[in-house]
Amino acid sequence: METKYASFWLALMLVVLFPLMNFVDSKCVLFNFGDSNSDTGGLTAGLGLYLGPPAGRTFFNRTTGRFCDGRLYIDFICEGLEINFLSHYLESSGPDFTDGVNFAVAGAATTTTAVPFPLSTQVLQFLHFKNKTRELRPQGRGSLIGEEEFRDAVYSFDIGQNDISIGFSNNLTYQQVVETFPDSISRIKNAVISIIENGGRKIWIYNTGPLGCLPQTLALRKRDNSTLDYLGCLADYNNAAMAFNALLDLLCHDLRSQYDNVIIVCIDMYAIKYDLFANHTKYGFEHPLMACCGHGGPPYNYRNLMTCGQPTATACPIGTRAVSWDGVHYTEAANEIIASKILSASYSTPQIKLSCLCN
Repeated sequence: METKYASFWLALMLVVLFPLMNFVDSKCVLFNFGDSNSDTGGLTAGLGLYLGPPAGRTFFNRTTGRFCDGRLYIDFICEGLEINFLSHYLESSGPDFTDGVNFAVAGAATTTTAVPFPLSTQVLQFLHFKNKTRELRPQGRGSLIGEEEFRDAVYSFDIGQNDISIGFSNNLTYQQVVETFPDSISRIKNAVISIIENGGRKIWIYNTGPLGCLPQTLALRKRDNSTLDYLGCLADYNNAAMAFNALLDLLCHDLRSQYDNVIIVCIDMYAIKYDLFANHTKYGFEHPLMACCGHGGPPYNYRNLMTCGQPTATACPIGTRAVSWDGVHYTEAANEIIASKILSASYSTPQIKLSCLCN
């Protein structure tokens, strides 16, 4: 009789605990590629630059290399996935690569610019990281990310904003700027295919945001009110972003057709961010087209060579609900909303939640 009871309780424990064991063992690993929108310290580490206060004043209470007053949207995503914030690949002091790596660098584009970390270089850095991890793992050193974890990881791409802005900064016409996009999309395609051919099975691609609504763009590029849309954003810049995103949508479709064994999810970051400007009162934001940290006051509080972090710039009071932090990047308050919409899957095609890709 005791043997029967012992067998019963053993079976019951296995039924109850086995799913829990699987849950505990499951691990979300995230590798991210991109620009300043998701750079958690790459530019400052890679070039030895110092990004001083008031950057980082919210949440961190110190500078962290993020172009923000606090957390970026990718930080909130990590919180939502219950993983550590991603250390940057280029950070030499105390990085933690347990839950993945961030390769994004501020100023990066799909091609080489003044910042020497284009998308192709970021992918090569990942491949080096993966090979080095394999080499060190048997010695119990390095990140200890396993082969299955590399295979099951999510590989996210958020790049393209700088490709668009560079064209306009070089005084190209709208049509000339748009004509550069196929090459940019081709470079994104090559980067994604490189990840897939090296074992990646879960691809997460963000399109680019409404560049024409950024205070920097408006302050430096607006000629007259006829160039603005009904929100007061530069129409050509936003139209260019939408043209870029249309090509990116086609790329996502083509990649799904080419790799039917790979999950490819594309996120409409443009819609998410444009909503912050169009419906700012809904989120409690004031003056959505004005930088929180800058110089010059209304309407944009942005002046070249007097930007956030310089002695001539000042920041709005802590607690102010602003969309733009420094005229180029979003505030922590905006990033939190952006991340919540990303995690909801309402802006994803197909509508797969990021959390589901981690299980």
